[in-house]
Amino acid sequence: RTASAAVPAEERFVPHNAMRRVIADRLQQSKQIAPHFYLSVDCDIDNLLSARKALNEATEASVKISVNDMVVKATATALMAEPDVNGYFEAEGCRYFNTADICVAVAVDGGLVTPVIHDVQNLGLVDISRKTTDLASRARAGTLDPSEYAGGSFTISNLGMFGIREFAAVINPPQSAILAVGAGEQRPVVKNGELAVATMMTVTLSADHRIVDGALGAKWLQAFKRAIEQPVTMLL
Repeated sequence: RTASAAVPAEERFVPHNAMRRVIADRLQQSKQIAPHFYLSVDCDIDNLLSARKALNEATEASVKISVNDMVVKATATALMAEPDVNGYFEAEGCRYFNTADICVAVAVDGGLVTPVIHDVQNLGLVDISRKTTDLASRARAGTLDPSEYAGGSFTISNLGMFGIREFAAVINPPQSAILAVGAGEQRPVVKNGELAVATMMTVTLSADHRIVDGALGAKWLQAFKRAIEQPVTMLL
């Protein structure tokens, strides 16, 4: 006779809530429709860490600028330098935006939300820090207004705080790209022909090849890397 399939002694079944259904539908649609490709680059963040320390010493005690705040600003700088990444692919053409409206992925109970920081290209790091902290805390509390996580032209997903070195994120549709940010960690590097130690951060751009070609994605990452490694240029 046919042996019956083994049945687990214990199991746990959790019905999908509305958030999980939306996440599943949107990301499945993204992977099915948008032809993803991936570009990674290593950024030396020692200058950025020094600048962050000096900035935090100069600001009021209630504000603590994070590495992620500076990543948000560098992303906006790169979007202004390479505006053809800052858009949507649509059936009849590509739609481009003049402002850097950046979504920051926030893990919440049972899922993920992506609140939007608008006009980042016009914001200083203190404003970015305050807005990011406020949006993230209200996202976790479940008190965001739907308008605060609708839209956006680009998304950042940072898993560095979990020790993740490198990963590739799924594009947040209908956006053209998402930046996956890994942990800053000390690594051996070669500088001027000699072995040295630097704090490195690997980032990976996932891009929709229907609107972002490989060379354009590479130029965008060059602009991002330049802003991260020479943070003073973000003040220009």
